Amino acid sequence: MNKKLFWACIAVLVICGALLFVFRMGDEKKEIALSPTDDSSQFVTLTDAVPDVILEIRCFGTYNFVGARIDGYEQPTALMTRIAADSLKAVSDDVMAQGYRLKIYDAYRPQKGVDHFVRWAADIPDTLMKTYFYPDLDKSVLFDQEYIMAKSGHTRGSTVDLTLFDMTTEKELDMGGTFDWFGPESHPDFCGNPDTGEYTGDNTKSPTGRSITAEQFANRMILRKAMLRHGFKALDSEWWHFTLKNEPFPDTYFTFPVRQLAK
Repeated sequence: MNKKLFWACIAVLVICGALLFVFRMGDEKKEIALSPTDDSSQFVTLTDAVPDVILEIRCFGTYNFVGARIDGYEQPTALMTRIAADSLKAVSDDVMAQGYRLKIYDAYRPQKGVDHFVRWAADIPDTLMKTYFYPDLDKSVLFDQEYIMAKSGHTRGSTVDLTLFDMTTEKELDMGGTFDWFGPESHPDFCGNPDTGEYTGDNTKSPTGRSITAEQFANRMILRKAMLRHGFKALDSEWWHFTLKNEPFPDTYFTFPVRQLAK
């Protein structure tokens, strides 16, 4: 082998080794990003950032599909990443101008809370709250149909579950179904087209023939349109669930408990 060819081979090997090192470093960084963390420094207490919201933190009480306080909820408050809370403030201002206020059911959820849901779902005989949240489903299908999963967008800190409160009637706006109802009746496209806002009345997805009215569908669309206008994206299975499109921690799961944060 001549010297030129020899050094060319050496150069190729060096370059390949460098690229392999970079790829491995990238994998390590990805693994680090996917690791859980208890760093709450980029979070805010939602009522500090959006003072007009109403809180009804279902995971802190017993009126939820588990029927007990959820692990990791130490106070009845809501937390979100700063950037998500800023976007939600814009939503709040928007709906306030329309005569509504945002009512928050859940926001950041620690991994401990998600783990609690997983344990509950695996305990098939525990159907304490079936009548209220999943009367049409056998509890054994909750994993397969992805009502319960080992990871949740809530744990990344930029997802919120919410509804609208009508300031004229001083009641929640009628959405035609309760928050955390397990079933197709909760889907944004139930009885209508969420992209066009058209009510169709098509309830064929409901296993028991349940339906919602044109007014109830329109109310869901008021919330949806306001959230989408200000940078959130919807979930295709829950009318109340929205995640910031440009969430700051798309691969990070947080572990710190839900409680008031220092300003």
